[in-house]
Amino acid sequence: MTAAAPTPAAPPAPRLPVSVLTGFLGSGKTTLLQRLLHHPGMARTAVVINEFGEVGLDHLLVAKASENMVLMDSGCLCCTIRGDLVDTLRDLFLKRVRGDIPEFDRVVVETTGLADPAPIIHTLMSDPLLAARFRLDGVISTVDAVHGASQLDRQPESVKQAAVADRIVLTKTDLATPHTTLALCQRLSAINPAAPQIPAAFGEVDPKQLFDAGLYNPDTKSPDVARWLREEAYRDEQAHHHDHGHNHDHGHDHHHHDHGDACGPDCGHDHHHHDANRHDDHIRAFCMVVDEPIPWNNFVDFMEALIATGGENLLRIKGLLNVKESPLPVVVHGVQHMFHPPVQLQEWPGEDHRSKIVFITRDIGEAVIQPMFDQFVWGAEGA
Repeated sequence: MTAAAPTPAAPPAPRLPVSVLTGFLGSGKTTLLQRLLHHPGMARTAVVINEFGEVGLDHLLVAKASENMVLMDSGCLCCTIRGDLVDTLRDLFLKRVRGDIPEFDRVVVETTGLADPAPIIHTLMSDPLLAARFRLDGVISTVDAVHGASQLDRQPESVKQAAVADRIVLTKTDLATPHTTLALCQRLSAINPAAPQIPAAFGEVDPKQLFDAGLYNPDTKSPDVARWLREEAYRDEQAHHHDHGHNHDHGHDHHHHDHGDACGPDCGHDHHHHDANRHDDHIRAFCMVVDEPIPWNNFVDFMEALIATGGENLLRIKGLLNVKESPLPVVVHGVQHMFHPPVQLQEWPGEDHRSKIVFITRDIGEAVIQPMFDQFVWGAEGA
């Protein structure tokens, strides 16, 4: 994260939204993708996959645009990763500009079952040519309603896939018992309170439920901070599991809504803190609310120190900031050690002008982040 001043929000039209579809092995990701490719709502979508054979496209094929591209009967364009993702996305964009392939308005990138979605997000953020043409819309993670709990127990990568998701698709809900599904939903809510959980019986999901998870609302052609940040989900989840509000003052009137650090014995989360197999015990999801305007350079120093302390464990950070140097709000968004350039909005989304910063972390909770925030933001101010 650099100390560069935030830039005014640019209109989203020139950059194409990219959704990252991830999910653990056997979680039903391929079945979901096959059904999506049938759906008329996928028209004008380009889907980037690892292998045609894995998805089984033969019965959907309308025409072969090139060696690694096929046109589906829904109007969706499907292509395999050639070389690496950067080359594939650049090639797609150039073919679109030249008219070699049908126009598309969005891209879906499927990861492998063991893949960490973070490198794909980093690629979109860090490659200058891609960043000028594409923007991250959101991360879609599939979780198997039948075996999801055991996968979360055994596979830390499946926990991370759920933790960084903007949308969680519960697959195989037709095979799972209501009790099993409810327990899994509660567990996923503790890992990632803000991600909507979308049931998919037999792999059927309306694409409209999966896309448009980013900062920009395509309907209004403007930022929709409330929909993107969903900070109220952290408060709602906290209130659901606690008999008291968790709005402790820490000086300078900032408050925290934390999952994982503060749960009591009756919280209902079934944490089993001594069970080494509970990988999601390491996940913290909380929202910091700050009443006073934040000095921008001090905030940058805080984030750089936090990244240096444990960048790999900062799974996702989203924030709407009231910065001291500007009457307009600033949006920040990071995945691990990589941050999007900060964006200054043209107006506040409502009457509430407090800063709100959502953290989803691994092994870094409020007990670490809050004192560091105080030291760098308020301590530096008073120095």
